[in-house]
Amino acid sequence: MVQRNSVFANLDWVSILLWMVMIGFGWMNIYSANIMEADGGVFDLSQRFGKQLIWIGASLLLAMLMLVLDAKFYFYFSYLLYLVMLGVLLGVLVFGKEIHGAKSWFVIGGFQLQPSEFAKLITALALANLLTSHNYNIRKFWHLVKAFAIIAAPPMLILLQPDLGSALVYSAFILVLFREGFSTNIMMMLATLGLLFFTTLLLDKALILLFMVIISLIIYMVVARSFKKGVVNGLLVAIVFGVLYGTDYLLKTEFSPFLMGLAALIPVALVITVKGFWLREYVQMKILTGLFISIVFIISVDFAMKNVLKPHQQHRIYVTLGIEDDPQGVGYNVNQSKIAIGSGGFSGKGYLKGTQTKLHFVPEQSTDFIFCTVGEEWGFLGTTFVILLYVGFFLRMIFLAERQRSSFSRIFGYGFISVMLLHFIVNIGMTIGLLPVIGIPLPFFSYGGSSLWTFTMFLFIFLRLDASRLEYIR
Repeated sequence: MVQRNSVFANLDWVSILLWMVMIGFGWMNIYSANIMEADGGVFDLSQRFGKQLIWIGASLLLAMLMLVLDAKFYFYFSYLLYLVMLGVLLGVLVFGKEIHGAKSWFVIGGFQLQPSEFAKLITALALANLLTSHNYNIRKFWHLVKAFAIIAAPPMLILLQPDLGSALVYSAFILVLFREGFSTNIMMMLATLGLLFFTTLLLDKALILLFMVIISLIIYMVVARSFKKGVVNGLLVAIVFGVLYGTDYLLKTEFSPFLMGLAALIPVALVITVKGFWLREYVQMKILTGLFISIVFIISVDFAMKNVLKPHQQHRIYVTLGIEDDPQGVGYNVNQSKIAIGSGGFSGKGYLKGTQTKLHFVPEQSTDFIFCTVGEEWGFLGTTFVILLYVGFFLRMIFLAERQRSSFSRIFGYGFISVMLLHFIVNIGMTIGLLPVIGIPLPFFSYGGSSLWTFTMFLFIFLRLDASRLEYIR
């Protein structure tokens, strides 16, 4: 039986061992990526590996502090910490230092702190508190709005810095809501919109609209079991489109096929809607609603790409999707990263022997692109080891989360898992060219105190809650 009065006796030491391995192996690769510049040994504080030792030592102290604090502290003070965190995010916009075009950092001495990293942790605490509050029901609209408000406030402030990569991380909390009963249909819709985003960039909008109309008709025929009505509706859209296309050709107005398709769809949709209300056939209206949400989303993708994202962010997405080829410009980092990883072969060139790493062909090779250092020096075996190490860690965290008796502890655990999983997927994905470069670190591995401290606190707060899982928290 687990004893309530012994936190350290009840700690999950398997998780701590995995944490130590990730930090240790990460530091080895940070050292390798910067060794040629060093002249003061391992503890050279002018180099990143020397500073990382300071961050690691401080993270050990933070881990102890997280364990010493009472488990209920994290519940009772979560809202207060959240408000303080919002104040700090506002403060960095005024007093922060601009680095790489983003005002995201407080500089203290020779060290930098990024508040947006710690905001993820505190948001997870506040969200766990909300979802476990009295009479809270995630399936009620206004209750769900409260959850989204807590999730959305920090990234809105982070976007003002601007730091798009850190802001996107907060989308990971959708997985927490899903675990706690968020609608599966809405999750499927969000996944569909994500797929539609990339499809919109790759294919002509008129072709996408045609596919969506066909799919909507098929869904209607299957759900309503009415092949005849589906064919009639499709023919109506085709006839109206044909008339519009012929008129455009004769008048030489040169409207785009997408606009003509949309114009053909609207009158038919209005007829179907009126008829649906009259005959109480709500299936058609639900399908039409989904179709028009998708159409609005397609239009918004174009607007966002041209008016929200910066040119270099647009080009990164285009290069990743193969729409553009810029190996000496925007695509340079990824191109050199893939060369470094590929040159490592099966077993790597050997520790401290990576030429791409030593000659600094890959920018940010000890932070966002640390994985390419592993690939070059440790090869396929090393990268596989790192991936399996993270997979094992995630599985362990899921096991711990599912054994919690406290809903607060379980939700916070899944908040930790979700944020770290997104970091893991995006960081490695952008390193090997599968995802656009958005500049987020590999947890416990990349150089940087803010990231290391945040994920260490995330882990040890969760381990503290797990050690007290027999106590009532909420």
